[in-house]
Amino acid sequence: ANCEMKKILISVAAGVLSCAGSSIAQVAKKWGIDKSHASVTFSIDHFFSEVPGKFKQFDGDIFFDPANLSGSKASFEIMVASISTDEKDRDDHLQSSDFFDATNNPMIVFKSSHIVKASDKLYNIHGELSMRGVTKSVVLPMKIKGRMDNPWKEGYEILGISISTTLNRSDYGVGTGSWAATAVVSDEVEVKISMELDAPIDPTL
Repeated sequence: ANCEMKKILISVAAGVLSCAGSSIAQVAKKWGIDKSHASVTFSIDHFFSEVPGKFKQFDGDIFFDPANLSGSKASFEIMVASISTDEKDRDDHLQSSDFFDATNNPMIVFKSSHIVKASDKLYNIHGELSMRGVTKSVVLPMKIKGRMDNPWKEGYEILGISISTTLNRSDYGVGTGSWAATAVVSDEVEVKISMELDAPIDPTL
């Protein structure tokens, strides 16, 4: 009888472990960033005109599957020193302690906590954005621009994404060091991330 009871207990324990294991989310499909078809741009009002700019150096890790959002995640790193507004003096000023303070804070970093579906083509990426030593919770709306087989790379597929949002630079202490830094430049900054991602085709997805 004791032997039978042990067998039953072992069987139950194995079943519990099996169920627990199956509840752990599998990491979603990993996508690589096609740097030749990707950009991180911004625009900000200066007096009565709009000044566009971009960051030339960035990277990220993107794991995404619409059918596995619990295993989906994203992170981005942007090099502050790569900022470009097509004017060297302005770029140097933006890297200074008046604005991004690139020497002490060389990276802008975003890490997701979870992703929520808003519609078939829109997913909200919740996470934390760190800039100039300040970390804030943000939601980045990611639009799916399209998904197709890669015509130039057999066995691979392309996923197009676009993220557009507005950030308040003052929330991160960017441009709050002097009257010249704050009075002529608006608080709101329009940010856009546009990327083509690629990955091997998975016939099970």
